[in-house]
Amino acid sequence: MFKFRVTVAVAAFVTFGSVMAADLDPAAIKITPPDKIPWVESPSGSATAILAGDPAKPGIYVELTKWHAGHMSRPHFHQFDRYIYVISGTWWVGTGTKYDPNSTVPMQPGSYVTHFAKGIHYDGAKDADCVIEIVGMGPAASTPAEVK
Repeated sequence: MFKFRVTVAVAAFVTFGSVMAADLDPAAIKITPPDKIPWVESPSGSATAILAGDPAKPGIYVELTKWHAGHMSRPHFHQFDRYIYVISGTWWVGTGTKYDPNSTVPMQPGSYVTHFAKGIHYDGAKDADCVIEIVGMGPAASTPAEVK
């Protein structure tokens, strides 16, 4: 009986699963596989991929940022709130005008962070790459706020 149930379940999955995937309406949904996401490397030690919107223009945007190991931003703030979800790796965050990577706090995958408008912070990766998703309102800008 168990073997029969497994066979029926597998047959149903293969039959309906493939039909469902083949019948998606491109006017209703757009799928971008991971290998087709357009990452742009920055000489500063990170990479970004814009998933929706345009951070340079007014309106909502969704961006992936990949911080490469050993790269951190300096103290800065943003004009608008930003909502960040850690996808992979450990993202390190700190606050204040004094740059001190040793005082940063680790954010593990699954963590959710809000950067409040004009709140001074710095962040990045220490010993391994990390990927975060940022949702915000444009135009997005970083204003330096470091006091040495």
